[in-house]
Amino acid sequence: MTTIGIIGAGNIGSQLARAFTGIGYEVVIANSRGPETLAELVAELGPSARAATPVEAAQLADVAVVTVPLRAYPDVPVEPLDGKIVLDTNNYYWERDGHIPRLDAGEATVSGLLQEHLPGSKVVKAFNHIMAAEITTTGLPAGTPGRRALAVSSDFPEAAAFVTELYDRLGFDAVDVSPLSESWRVERDRPAYVVRQDREQLIANLAAGFRVRPGDQV
Repeated sequence: MTTIGIIGAGNIGSQLARAFTGIGYEVVIANSRGPETLAELVAELGPSARAATPVEAAQLADVAVVTVPLRAYPDVPVEPLDGKIVLDTNNYYWERDGHIPRLDAGEATVSGLLQEHLPGSKVVKAFNHIMAAEITTTGLPAGTPGRRALAVSSDFPEAAAFVTELYDRLGFDAVDVSPLSESWRVERDRPAYVVRQDREQLIANLAAGFRVRPGDQV
């Protein structure tokens, strides 16, 4: 059985843990405050989940999720994630994270920074433009008219394929926005960000995205 290690137990991380255990995955979830602080969540999730440290979650994961405040991405364990698919849900909130010049200038993407930090991993942008509660409440069976679509972006086709299948199991269509350098199209303040949209609408909104000009704030 595939084990998903989730590094970050905030709104998105906790909701993904609920979603993943609901479709049969084992989950190991970690935060920065220690496994004991996750006892209530793990009890809710049941026997398919356990709490751990970030290093343990990375080591035990067949596939990992990084869902931490962007300022904390340099603390994500590197070596235990080598060779693994790593889902990146992160977004850049300069008000929270402080300004990151390369993002302000449009010279990098959020997920690109994580890929640089994890050079041996297969980073894939996923679940970043949907509100946490909607992960488990807005999915629909395949073929349903108006089925919600979510973007996926990676430099690794196998990582994009994994997330595409995962989206489908959770009730979402996928729109591939690869390579990772194009993942800016679904970042904060783009037309596709946290808007409920079907596949055709998402494709149109991704095309309507624009690059940040040097000096702009995002």
